Amino acid sequence: MKAIELEKSYNPKDFEDRIYAEWVQTGCFKPASDKDSPVHECYLNKSKKSSVSKYTVVIPPPNVTGVLHMGHGLNNTLQDIVVRYHRMKGDDTLWIPGTDHAGIATQNVVEKQLKKEGKTRNDLGREKFLERTWKVKEDHHNTIVKQQRKLGNSVDWNRERFTMDEGLSKAVRNVFVTLYERGLIYKGHYLVNWCPRCGTALADDEVEHTDTDGFMYHIYYEFEDGSGKIEIATTRPETLLGDTAVAVNPEDERYKSVVGKKLKLPLTGRVISLIADSYVDKEFGTGMVKITPAHDPNDWEVGKRNNLEVINILNPDGTLNNNCPEKYRGLKCPEARKLIIEDLKELGLYKGEEKIKHSVGHCYRCSTVVEPYLSDQWFVKMKPLADKALAAWKNEEFVFYPRKWENTFTHWMENIRDWCISRQLWWGHRIPVWYCECGETIVSREDPVKCPKCGADASHLKQDPDVLDTWFSSWLWPFSTLGWPEKTSDLEHFYPTTAIVTAYDIIFFWVSRMIMAGLEFTGKSPFHDIYIHGLVRDKQGRKMSKSLGNGIDPLEIIDLYGADALKFTLSYMCAQGQDVLVDKDSFKMGSRFCNKVWNASRYILGNLEDRTLIPVADSDLNELDKWIYTCLDNAVKNARAAFESYRYNDGASAIYEYFWNDFCDWYVEATKLSFKNGDDHEKDRAVSVLLNVLEESLRLLHPYIPFVTEEIYSKLPLAQIVENRKKAGGQKILPCEEYTGLLVTAPYPEEKSSRINKEITERFETLKELIRTLRGLRVECGIDPASKLHIAVKISKGSSAEVIKEKTDMVCLLAGISKVDFVESNPEKSIGAVGKGFEAFLLVDESVNKEQLRQKFTRDIEYETENVRRSTNKLNGKFAEHAPAEVVQEERNRMEEAQRRIEKLNSYLKNL
Repeated sequence: MKAIELEKSYNPKDFEDRIYAEWVQTGCFKPASDKDSPVHECYLNKSKKSSVSKYTVVIPPPNVTGVLHMGHGLNNTLQDIVVRYHRMKGDDTLWIPGTDHAGIATQNVVEKQLKKEGKTRNDLGREKFLERTWKVKEDHHNTIVKQQRKLGNSVDWNRERFTMDEGLSKAVRNVFVTLYERGLIYKGHYLVNWCPRCGTALADDEVEHTDTDGFMYHIYYEFEDGSGKIEIATTRPETLLGDTAVAVNPEDERYKSVVGKKLKLPLTGRVISLIADSYVDKEFGTGMVKITPAHDPNDWEVGKRNNLEVINILNPDGTLNNNCPEKYRGLKCPEARKLIIEDLKELGLYKGEEKIKHSVGHCYRCSTVVEPYLSDQWFVKMKPLADKALAAWKNEEFVFYPRKWENTFTHWMENIRDWCISRQLWWGHRIPVWYCECGETIVSREDPVKCPKCGADASHLKQDPDVLDTWFSSWLWPFSTLGWPEKTSDLEHFYPTTAIVTAYDIIFFWVSRMIMAGLEFTGKSPFHDIYIHGLVRDKQGRKMSKSLGNGIDPLEIIDLYGADALKFTLSYMCAQGQDVLVDKDSFKMGSRFCNKVWNASRYILGNLEDRTLIPVADSDLNELDKWIYTCLDNAVKNARAAFESYRYNDGASAIYEYFWNDFCDWYVEATKLSFKNGDDHEKDRAVSVLLNVLEESLRLLHPYIPFVTEEIYSKLPLAQIVENRKKAGGQKILPCEEYTGLLVTAPYPEEKSSRINKEITERFETLKELIRTLRGLRVECGIDPASKLHIAVKISKGSSAEVIKEKTDMVCLLAGISKVDFVESNPEKSIGAVGKGFEAFLLVDESVNKEQLRQKFTRDIEYETENVRRSTNKLNGKFAEHAPAEVVQEERNRMEEAQRRIEKLNSYLKNL
């Protein structure tokens, strides 16, 4: 047959887009149970004989206004790898794509656009504003889809969902009304987290707390009767305008005599009481605390216990309102703080300030400082839902990978607070509540046409202006995407889903809530496997962000190296439970591996010239072939175990070591003997085995590097490989006759214990050790790689090293040896090294310049002696006393390694 040409250089731009389009066009990403799936006939045949497992994953929906960053790249890559594996494994596999409407973020994008035009949303009105927001959504959505296709996501695009599409909107309304009917949703006047910039309430877990430099301000409050003054300390002096008490601990002996007295509240003309409450820590500061119920969660609780007045001093935009003295009204908090301190100084009521570092809450979307704010909001009672989730966890209805995240999950669940679900936005799911002029509140799954109480028509009804928290739709994602609340075939077949793959920073936001929603509305956990991966950080361990300028665009990496290089690098570096530290150069590793796969395949396909592919039965395999099949099966075993336990880096390491080391560096190189010395039948046999191993290896590699393996696979003479396998009684490509010809739907290799030969493995490991030893001696002695060396080998009888006598030609080929002598004693004028069952000697004859070698060893000994001297001085000096223990140990290791090398070099000199 003719040689099959691959391009000389690996260039993913030549084929990645073309291959992805073919995958989508042929329906390869559809579950096998779909009638128009290319492997549907296989699914039917298999399901007749036994049940077919399913594997379902819903993608964590990216915000529709965003662009995919490297964190998305990691998350999408990990899902794609495991989805491709289960598809090839023969499971009925479905990966559902979609996007999230991202209420706050999307509205911010549109409002920024309007601000540049000198407008606000109020200038447009709600309807026009929403029309514009939908257009922005469409533009960004198209960008995200293009990026996901570039990454190679093998999602079923026919099932793509959006959190505000018709079906999901129906699910959201249904859930709100159902929870309301069950008494789990209520409205109340409560203190909430408020973002002045976004103009909306936030849930507790949407507030990011960061340590911030600030001040503790010390202020005096005078007693109304003129009997003196007290000292309080606060980080926010402006909030004193809303104080309604000062509290002390009831057990604090210092202040028992003043409890109940009145205090003049500075700058306000108001009088407040000095009360006793156990909340106050008498050991902290002066033991006196100002109480501002409307602007501090702890003070809110103190106020409720003591029936204190609640005075809100803020407008929704974060400025001071009309409850404050006129001179402060309309000022932002930092401006008001500065003016209030000046006024307190004039009154002699300001003692001073001290620098501190304290935790300050910021909006998770815009990083504005969050203010506690009193307002009417809708809440979900979370404890009943959390109790069900904890019970399901104890029953192992879902499992975390790694298990350490269970502690995070259970701690949050056991200490959960009610969830504020209303947002003061226009973009989002409108709260399905209407208020009639007669005072009736209507909560309905459908828009009401009249008031059930007074009979007034819809013109007398006003819908609640707020929308629901974005996460209120996202927590339904695993079942709403499958058609719930309708009883769809997808819901019946694919729910519960199998796994969720996400980063640890949204365990609270999303994972925990999905579990609660799934149990509450379907009676089942929405998934069994919860794989929590780390975050992508820069090489210094910093989170990637625009402000630091350390972000990496996945598309830039794909443009440089290809999607496979990105995918393989991220998976190889993704150790379970750890963050991934990368820079742009990190992805060269994945690119080199893809190049290795390409070049090895190109060499094998190029050797088909004038060769005839023949059936190769197990009895036709030589020892070298049996060894590589043992390596292949071990790699299959390790890769499958890694997939099943979500240990991506273990799987990547297993296939990397197998393909680069065992297959390319040893097997392919060793088979050159067959092409060099064998007759035509041996050459045909060798190339046939090579192709068989390559075909199976490509299937092994595919989930990690899908594009390059698919491109190479398409060049294989697959029909002939399949036919020859049938004749030889070997494995078919698929368990049925239907086959798409595409690697994406080919079966994942299975471990065949019958092919694993421990004795052969031991023999070849010894052979490899000898060759590595000889290569090391060549480097150690500085001998030209092109020089053919003369060696002697002494072998222990009955050991695995006996293989060396049988494979002398392989030793010569792979170690660059011209002659091998087998000896019983150590030869003179030689340099030796010991291995398992053998001693190898480099003979110093006319092929080696003895004097040049002596000079090199002498120079190396002098160099290493200086290293020992330097390390000894450091370890005996102040360095050992002051340096960290691990640094001292590293220095000690360096010294010991130098001493070992000196000993070895001296032995070489002696042998010379």
